[in-house]
Amino acid sequence: MWRLRRAAVACEVCQSLVKHSSGVKGSLPLQKLHLVSRSIYHSHHPTLKLQRPQLRTSFQQFSSLTNLPLRKLKFSPIKYGYQPRRNFWPARLATRLLKLRYLILGSAVGGGYTAKKTFDQWKDMIPDLSEYKWIVPDIVWEIDEYIDFGHKLVSEVIGASDLLLLLGSSGETAFRATNHGSESDKHFRKGLLGELILLQQQIQEHEEEARRAAGQYSTSYAQQKRKVSDKEKIDQLQEELLHTQLKYQRILERLEKENKELRKLVLQKDDKGIHHRKLKKSLIDMYSEVLDVLSDYDASYNTQDHLPRVVVVGDQSAGKTSVLEMIAQARIFPRGSGEMMTRSPVKVTLSEGPHHVALFKDSSREFDLTKEEDLAALRHEIELRMRKNVKEGCTVSPETISLNVKGPGLQRMVLVDLPGVINTVTSGMAPDTKETIFSISKAYMQNPNAIILCIQDGSVDAERSIVTDLVSQMDPHGRRTIFVLTKVDLAEKNVASPSRIQQIIEGKLFPMKALGYFAVVTGKGNSSESIEAIREYEEEFFQNSKLLKTSMLKAHQVTTRNLSLAVSDCFWKMVRESVEQQADSFKATRFNLETEWKNNYPRLRELDRNELFEKAKNEILDEVISLSQVTPKHWEEILQQSLWERVSTHVIENIYLPAAQTMNSGTFNTTVDIKLKQWTDKQLPNKAVEVAWETLQEEFSRFMTEPKGKEHDDIFDKLKEAVKEESIKRHKWNDFAEDSLRVIQHNALEDRSISDKQQWDAAIYFMEEALQARLKDTENAIENMVGPDWKKRWLYWKNRTQEQCVHNETKNELEKMLKCNEEHPAYLASDEITTVRKNLESRGVEVDPGLIKDTWHQVYRRHFLKTALNHCNVCRRGFYYYQRHFVDSELECNDVVLFWRIQRMLAITANTLRQQLTNTEVRRLEKNVKEVLEDFAEDGEKKIKLLTGKRVQLAEDLKKVREIQEKLDAFIEALHQEK
Repeated sequence: MWRLRRAAVACEVCQSLVKHSSGVKGSLPLQKLHLVSRSIYHSHHPTLKLQRPQLRTSFQQFSSLTNLPLRKLKFSPIKYGYQPRRNFWPARLATRLLKLRYLILGSAVGGGYTAKKTFDQWKDMIPDLSEYKWIVPDIVWEIDEYIDFGHKLVSEVIGASDLLLLLGSSGETAFRATNHGSESDKHFRKGLLGELILLQQQIQEHEEEARRAAGQYSTSYAQQKRKVSDKEKIDQLQEELLHTQLKYQRILERLEKENKELRKLVLQKDDKGIHHRKLKKSLIDMYSEVLDVLSDYDASYNTQDHLPRVVVVGDQSAGKTSVLEMIAQARIFPRGSGEMMTRSPVKVTLSEGPHHVALFKDSSREFDLTKEEDLAALRHEIELRMRKNVKEGCTVSPETISLNVKGPGLQRMVLVDLPGVINTVTSGMAPDTKETIFSISKAYMQNPNAIILCIQDGSVDAERSIVTDLVSQMDPHGRRTIFVLTKVDLAEKNVASPSRIQQIIEGKLFPMKALGYFAVVTGKGNSSESIEAIREYEEEFFQNSKLLKTSMLKAHQVTTRNLSLAVSDCFWKMVRESVEQQADSFKATRFNLETEWKNNYPRLRELDRNELFEKAKNEILDEVISLSQVTPKHWEEILQQSLWERVSTHVIENIYLPAAQTMNSGTFNTTVDIKLKQWTDKQLPNKAVEVAWETLQEEFSRFMTEPKGKEHDDIFDKLKEAVKEESIKRHKWNDFAEDSLRVIQHNALEDRSISDKQQWDAAIYFMEEALQARLKDTENAIENMVGPDWKKRWLYWKNRTQEQCVHNETKNELEKMLKCNEEHPAYLASDEITTVRKNLESRGVEVDPGLIKDTWHQVYRRHFLKTALNHCNVCRRGFYYYQRHFVDSELECNDVVLFWRIQRMLAITANTLRQQLTNTEVRRLEKNVKEVLEDFAEDGEKKIKLLTGKRVQLAEDLKKVREIQEKLDAFIEALHQEK
């Protein structure tokens, strides 16, 4: 019974403890405490530790209250064992004594509640600084730690009571009196009372410490607040404003991104034809076409191109190309490490479109800027075009490359990227590179309506800049200049005084003036960075930059996005202000050109260079067709005559004369057959083809250059001559023509049968003409050798030279020898040469054997030709003997048969060549002419070179001025509609 009574008392004590207990901290090991003591010391046990969620701040929590000293307690050891039945009176005594703890635990709980309420009131008095924690000094967060600790302390006290409640609600008995003796029970009660008293003392000390901390906080906070000056308040307001601006910028970027996606969807629908309507050409594309026409226009009438465009200038490697790429949102330009990459101006037209693509003005290929392989191909193509524009011996070129870039969200404008300005010409550059770059830059900047985008490298000393002086010369008042400072991230790291950057952006460091100043970051210097990565890096840099936090830079002066918006607004403002004035000036120019044309060419149409080329093309093709209308007889006559002129020397010198030196007809015919066979196999077909090709050229040239009467226009002469030469150069005769000719000619020369007297007479006539022509040539050669005869000397007062006198004496001596022996062979013997030389020496004429042989060749040749002509007269009646094969006749006319064979071979060859000409070669030549004309039509430089003159230039100017005026009128109308 006493055990049941004792358990009930223990339960009652536990319930009272649950209602009035609080936690304390101590250094006694948890394992040696009673269950109630373990619950009080739970906050220091690794398995029972309960923590309050930490405050979301980057500052380290600190409180002086966390280090409050606690007095170490010495508890009596608790011993568990068997207690005798007679020792029940200690339990009753403990019951009476434990009634004292009701008062102790009640005061502890009341004190804890009062402390919690006090700390809550203090904390409510402090404003919420969570959004402005980067403004408030560190001391405020240190004081806030005190408040947080007070809340934590109260939570610990309440948490201890909650833990006691949990233990009391369990089925475990708090006091195991049945297992302890009386001595152990005394020690236990004494230790528990000591813990409760110590707990009350600790709570009172914590209250006093908290009051002192709160008083110190109020005093220090008031003093800190009084020390805040007006300047610090202004700085705090500026920081708050900057924070708000950055938030607004992020919201604006998000809205722009959403708008970009929506516009892309709309444009894609229009591009697919969902609405089935014809899309008009965009405003910026119309304006870009006007600029393209103006770039080719020669302003010879004081009407210069004053239309606005954005001219990007800067020192070499200052970041011009990178800024332009950020505006275009694609890495489209060739890149190099320190070397000159921009070698000619690049005009970039930015416009909106459903897809991010780029294309050149003179090409239909689209480069997808979202694909890396297309970007690489585009950069390679730009580099090739730059190198093509640069002439030999030069480094840069003024010729412009026109590129269109379309994509969703792009700002509409026209930019021109110029070569970077240099200070020194390095090896490998042309000597005039520096002056050429200056002249190109000035040519673009002197346009009064051009917007100058001046790029300055922020990572180098400002004194090293060259472009700022050049820009200040072209725009001294800064009315159309926008200054851009690049590489600000490097400048912030390297510049010792950040105020220098502020001076640059405020326009106080450079003498030049500008409409606006911007600071941008174009990446980390890695050429493989994407545009998205560069933009994120730029925004992150400026968000964390001290330049913005200290108000050295304004939020609207940073990022390439803000720069792009500002440049686009300035560009369109300049366009609206100047385009109508430019249109009026071109109207006046057009009137002047039309008046000049009417005064100089009243009866001619205004044909420009392309129209004149088409007219000349039709005339040339008509003349080529005329070749097919030449009669076969005309072709054969020309071919036969030309072929004989080409081979006559070889026939007479190498075939007829050697064969004629033989003693009988058999040897003559054998020699002739051998030499004709060799000639046919090696030379004759090739000669025939050459003759045919030359004949075709001559006829083609005759048709091309033949005057057409009143319809002839000499402005086409140079073009026709160039077409003729190029066509002939490209034309090649059929390779199988020689093989077929060789067979035909061989068969023709082997035929010796003359069928009738008419052919015999024709052969004799052909032979006489050939011999007479040779005789005439020989007579002229002898006359040039020996000088004029006595008639010319008396009539024309001419004299012989000493050499001619020697030749004349030698000729006379050789003629005497021929008179003595008219059948002398063709060559002189050695003794005959010696005889002639001695005879001449006897008359005082010194000669050498070589002169005697040369003179003999001409003298004997004349003698032989005269003898052959006499033999022709004799053979006129020899056809009868020929039919009888010259049997029983002393007459031999084998030479007539030879010339008949040659004549027949010429006729057959001419007929064969004529067939090849009319059936094949004329058509191939016509095809070549058409190809040449097509090539010339695509080559603008060739047309400019071949079609020249004041008339052509005046018509060209008229055409371009009209085109410019029409495009300007259409653009102005569209511009008004957009307003």
